[in-house]
Amino acid sequence: MASNALSNQVTIQQRHSGSPITRVALYVIAGAATLYFLFPLIWLLMASTKNNSDLYTSSAFWFARFNLVTNLQQLWAYDNGIYLQWMGNTFLYAFGSASLSILISALAGYALAKFAFPGKALIFNVIVCAVLVPSTVLVLPLYLLMSSVHLVNTYWSVLLPSLFSAFGIWFSYIYADASIPKELLEAARMDGAGELRIFFTVGLRLMSPALATIFLFHFVGVWNSFFLPLMMLSNEHLYPLSVGLYLWNQVGTDATYSLTNLMITGSLLAALPIVLSFVFLQRYWRSGLSLGSIVG
Repeated sequence: MASNALSNQVTIQQRHSGSPITRVALYVIAGAATLYFLFPLIWLLMASTKNNSDLYTSSAFWFARFNLVTNLQQLWAYDNGIYLQWMGNTFLYAFGSASLSILISALAGYALAKFAFPGKALIFNVIVCAVLVPSTVLVLPLYLLMSSVHLVNTYWSVLLPSLFSAFGIWFSYIYADASIPKELLEAARMDGAGELRIFFTVGLRLMSPALATIFLFHFVGVWNSFFLPLMMLSNEHLYPLSVGLYLWNQVGTDATYSLTNLMITGSLLAALPIVLSFVFLQRYWRSGLSLGSIVG
């Protein structure tokens, strides 16, 4: 019997592992996809080490004279260090809105998953429909709303519209419904704990993988946001990096040529926080997405 069980296990492993040709084909496809996505980053890394003349005379995917330090010094000094201000604004918009958004999403998702109240099904359906609405469609209504309360061209005009995440609420609901046992909540209630205390001491801890996933997606979305701040802001000192670098690209042919190395170096620095976010949060991100896919 033991030998039969062992042979069955080996057969199952071989069946799941596939043929060598299949594995090689999958490796080739995965490798090609990886190179496809890495090519822009490789070009950006190499181009950021070149000055303007080398950018147009040297190979696109190879180094020339190393000019990265000079590019960084020029980037930080240009226009009284406006790039550093744009970087700080982007951190404020992305980190501030993502931090508050995960709390709002966690509260709403937890309430939808663990409480029964009138209109629950309608609210959930509205949230699901909101996930399907492109964010650019909402920019003009949001602009009119911010204008009516005199918040256009302020930090709040970018922060406030970014706090609500329909995807975050939906994902929190899915995760809370699957990962928080009702028996655990009932035990906490029998011990005399209030609902808010149960949420912050039990719910948030069990939902941490989902919240890390929501934070990552929201942080990346706001960091790369372009149309909303472009519509809301007219003061260049309030711009995020996406709009600021776009502004440099629109100043004119001669000036654009002189700023090419600064735009490329600035784009490289703008991409680093996104890469680091994925590196440090990928463990929570993978586990959160895995559970979401299983439950969904």
